[in-house]
Amino acid sequence: MLGLGKKDASLLLVVVALTMLAPFILNPFPSDSGMAQFNAGYPDLMQRFVIFGIFAIGFNILFGLTGYLSFGHAAFLGVGSYSAVWMFKLLSMNILPAIILSVIIAGLFSLLIGWVSLRRTGIYFSILTLAFAQMSFALAYSVLTPLTNGETGLQVTLDDPRILGVSATADGSIPVTNLFGLEMRSAYDMIVGPWTFTFSVGYYVCAIVMIAAFYLSIRIFRSPFGMMLRAIKSNQTRMNYTGLNPKPYTLAAFVISGMYAGLAGGLMASMDPLAGAERMQWTASGEVVLMTILGGVGTLIGPILGAGMIKYFENIFSKINDGVLHTWFSFLPDGIENFMVAVIHPFVGKGWHLTLGLIFMLVVTFLPGGLVEGGQRIAKALRKKDKDDDGKSPSTEPAE
Repeated sequence: MLGLGKKDASLLLVVVALTMLAPFILNPFPSDSGMAQFNAGYPDLMQRFVIFGIFAIGFNILFGLTGYLSFGHAAFLGVGSYSAVWMFKLLSMNILPAIILSVIIAGLFSLLIGWVSLRRTGIYFSILTLAFAQMSFALAYSVLTPLTNGETGLQVTLDDPRILGVSATADGSIPVTNLFGLEMRSAYDMIVGPWTFTFSVGYYVCAIVMIAAFYLSIRIFRSPFGMMLRAIKSNQTRMNYTGLNPKPYTLAAFVISGMYAGLAGGLMASMDPLAGAERMQWTASGEVVLMTILGGVGTLIGPILGAGMIKYFENIFSKINDGVLHTWFSFLPDGIENFMVAVIHPFVGKGWHLTLGLIFMLVVTFLPGGLVEGGQRIAKALRKKDKDDDGKSPSTEPAE
């Protein structure tokens, strides 16, 4: 299937099913129930799941295959966003040219940074990428204000020329992003009893792009190029002794990874045509590192799982305040209710980072392979149990 082995094709089908059915999967609780707080099936969050999944997939091509840890990938995310917004301002509100320009500009920018940074390895490479990202953030925040609009952020306005599109709609408002007339903010709500499922055009456009990006990553992982990247991670010195120069391969992996980040940045701007310097901060680069490690470094589906987990915590757990906690424990006596709220309060709301940090610590300690390793262990235990049950010899009684 599509040039993939049976195992990879099955994995691709799983990702397709999860993304296409996300509005159902992420809304398990009725809208009017107390547990609806944990539903994540609304368009903005689903878009973040798949967009940051693309970001993490690209980062995993560099970090997972070559072992080069970059702390500057947020620079390419930001460059992609700025490129897309400028395309909206100058050409049209069609997202296709904006996404293409985002990938191209991010690729060129990553080629420049990679050519310099890859002259060093290990921690020195990581520090160089971090330095470039911080310089990019500083340039976007202050020096390049005419291009980036500084701390306010770059956004579309009624004064933009838009050569192939209108500057304002008939009612005088700013046009919305679209794909050949199909508006990204369009959505359909399907009500089934107490459940409400939202199907967003913007989400499904991002989902299809992520599926394509995931398929491409599988092909890279299974290609001779991917094998060369694994060899670099395994022992670069031995490769040098065989006469192979690893630099072109690592630079290619760096550029591909940067283009994935630019694609994610372009999609972010396509869903919400605004680009700010905060997308280029070192914390954004650290976030994609956490996503990849949590999901499973060097695995195919791991980065997607890690991205989904972090974005879920950021958007769901951060909204659980004391009012919600009091609602949950209202059936308890007042003293016990206040005690339970006081105990849980530091781990939710503004303290969601603490919960995520504890989970990250547990994963790194007990599951070095991330969530994927956890799933593999569970599957292995279930297979072993089934095997033991099937192979159990029937009980016999001694003859009398």
